[in-house]
Amino acid sequence: MLNEKIKKLQDIIDNSNNIVFFGGAGVSTLSGLKDFRGKNGLYKETYNKPPEYYLSIDCLYNEPKEFYKFYRDKMNSLNAKPNVVHKYLVKLEKKGKLKTIITQNIDGLHQKAGSKNVLEIHGTIYKNFCTNCHKEYSAKYIFESNGIPICNCGGLIRPAVVLYGESLPPCFELAELYISQADTLIVAGTSLIVQPANLLVDLFKGKNLVIINDSYTPFDNKATLLINEDLEKVFSNLKL
Repeated sequence: MLNEKIKKLQDIIDNSNNIVFFGGAGVSTLSGLKDFRGKNGLYKETYNKPPEYYLSIDCLYNEPKEFYKFYRDKMNSLNAKPNVVHKYLVKLEKKGKLKTIITQNIDGLHQKAGSKNVLEIHGTIYKNFCTNCHKEYSAKYIFESNGIPICNCGGLIRPAVVLYGESLPPCFELAELYISQADTLIVAGTSLIVQPANLLVDLFKGKNLVIINDSYTPFDNKATLLINEDLEKVFSNLKL
């Protein structure tokens, strides 16, 4: 059954010239990073407060010490390496078939693998700035420092990550455009629960909607091809 679905996916890719890839945390679990809502995800762990709070704009400004304790412990992906999914997408982009990667991940692994056109709709750990003077700081500086990172000017330093309670960045509009023009949309490693990111799928008007995820998503019934399987098993068997 899986082999048949992989063959169908291969045929879709072979016959598509405008592919958009939309990925979530499940893409990075093969690199040793935890997802959020998976069976062993961050949201299954026990905290004093909901994990959404620790990753919120309210926590950053009202309890920055708690924010950075959680952020450094759970969001550090500096040593993570790209996996088979990231590497396959690089090849697909070089071949001219893949037009863009839209990612909800903040780990920078797509760029580390070599992908060029990546839209990080939830931001990235690799950009950090002072909320007062806007001086930029590296991710290494943030993760290797202790306590609340404060700029020389006295301002709070924060990551360029979209926190709960914040609007999505301008690249979200570009993501909408890419998806609306694609002939194939491959959605992988995301539960498609988080709004408004999940609403991007509704903008797809092309021929092939492929959803690859190890659990149910609210958009499964709209998929041209649905593969409920581990991403490594799928992408390691695709060819170019």
